[in-house]
Amino acid sequence: MQIFGVDIGGSGIKGAPVDLDKGDLAQERHKVLTPHPATPDGVADGVRQVVDHFGWTGPVGITFPGVVTDGATIRTAANVDDSWIDNDARALLGERLGGLPVTVVNDADAAGIAELHFGAGRDRRGTVILLTFGTGIGSAVFVDGVLVPNTELGHLELEGHDAEKRASSKAREDHDMTWEHWAVHRVRKYLAHVEMLFSPDLFIIGGGVSRKSHKFLPYIEGIKAEIVPAQLQNNAGIVGAAMRAAGH
Repeated sequence: MQIFGVDIGGSGIKGAPVDLDKGDLAQERHKVLTPHPATPDGVADGVRQVVDHFGWTGPVGITFPGVVTDGATIRTAANVDDSWIDNDARALLGERLGGLPVTVVNDADAAGIAELHFGAGRDRRGTVILLTFGTGIGSAVFVDGVLVPNTELGHLELEGHDAEKRASSKAREDHDMTWEHWAVHRVRKYLAHVEMLFSPDLFIIGGGVSRKSHKFLPYIEGIKAEIVPAQLQNNAGIVGAAMRAAGH
């Protein structure tokens, strides 16, 4: 069974048909740049370009980098334009896609759903936290496989700042930090803070940096929970969006 998945990020909008039996992309993903400012109309046009690239005519699952309630209404918009707030994203995106059935889900929640079913969290019980390090920091929290939606742990306070302003992948690039410095002085401190609050059994590190985990994970010490990179890497959001659209 194939369903289309789209992952809206702060820097790019990417998508592809997903093979839900394998938990992998059925075709190579297509990506367009996220417009700046990332207004609802601009982002919706980007989503349409990605879907039209494949000539897709079925259901579409779409991630959003913020809180999504009732599978439709946007409540926060940290890395896209504030005009998204209180918008019905499902209605807007469905209309822009010519009436295709649309499902909208928080981006990190989608990535977590995919990793728990097909990836690094498969068959894991207890408390599992997936953290996506990219333009910001997204989070997905699971207790015995059940998602606690819209946790937004990237906005915890860390050393007087919004955590994602200190420990995201973008922060590493903006401040020209080495992988070691970022891991030891930013990521480790952030993980220690999250661990103190939630005592997870497993951290899954996702987002674009997951494919470069060998460059920073060895430097993170003193965390009691097991720490592993996301197996689906940066495709997890696309896969999870498709899973949610299919009703998984």
